[in-house]
Amino acid sequence: MQFPEYRARRLRVSETLRSLVRETQLDAKDFIYPLYVKHGSKLKEEISSMPGVYRFSIDMLEDEILEIKKLGIRSVILFGIPDSKDEMGTESYDAHGAVQEAVQEIHRVDPDMIVITDVCMCEYTDHGHCGKLDDKGYVINDATLEMLAKEAVSHAQAGADIVAPSDMMDGRVGAIRDALDEAGFENTPIMAYSAKFASAYYGPFREAAESSPKFGNRKSYQMDSANALEALREVELDIQESADFVMVKPALSYLDILWRVKERFEFPTVCYNVSGEYAMVKAAAQKGWIDEKAIVLETLLSMKRAGADLIITYHAKDTARWILEDLHKGITH
Repeated sequence: MQFPEYRARRLRVSETLRSLVRETQLDAKDFIYPLYVKHGSKLKEEISSMPGVYRFSIDMLEDEILEIKKLGIRSVILFGIPDSKDEMGTESYDAHGAVQEAVQEIHRVDPDMIVITDVCMCEYTDHGHCGKLDDKGYVINDATLEMLAKEAVSHAQAGADIVAPSDMMDGRVGAIRDALDEAGFENTPIMAYSAKFASAYYGPFREAAESSPKFGNRKSYQMDSANALEALREVELDIQESADFVMVKPALSYLDILWRVKERFEFPTVCYNVSGEYAMVKAAAQKGWIDEKAIVLETLLSMKRAGADLIITYHAKDTARWILEDLHKGITH
């Protein structure tokens, strides 16, 4: 049997050769680590469905930020749990809200850490939906834009480096951009959750952020999982409205969307490796059914290969630690 002259296996003989021709690599700077913050004292509450992930009171953030920095992770994204909720989610734009105070504390500990803030109403409203409701329980789009703009400006005033609207209201990127510019924050970037799908993978997050809707679901504003072309239209609209980053959420079941977005727009692209994706890996690893490190590295690599410039992931600390350990052994990922 005749083989062609080129034999691909020659470059797979050893780890050294494989690393020389590796097309995609993971680095700690690729990761954005999510943090859940709240008021209180000496609180570090593990989330039952997300082992290793915690809600922190602001006074407990210092050690966490120093650990993140030591691992080479450059950015975090904050989700706030308010002291009280109301129909209009007023704590979302309170200057003394949990997110606003956490931004200041993180910058005190590490002025160079990039602090991204999630801009949405679901954690703050007593009904658990992402905006103002009409008398039938439908989220009113344009009235919600005003609420989101106030929240984004309050985050910028607290020192947020990037604001990240996750609500999926029509026109919210443009409304937030206008509000930031008017308030003197024209250099604050917007990381838009551009293609955010109505997904079953969000369950553990809703426990962590205490943000489950009290009735119904979010399908009237989050995207239908079946729609790829609509996702591209959503991304294009956000770019036209002056988004600085676009995001696909969730990541693992939407790698095709991630690939299309990067190929079509060649724009800074983020994906969110969401809570349900994390929880499944953790649960299987605890049962001994999978090799956690190998699965996580392969999963995150698939997201990077599909086009993600940055990955929001609860695996960030573990992965950064594994990368450092393997670098000492001469192994790259």
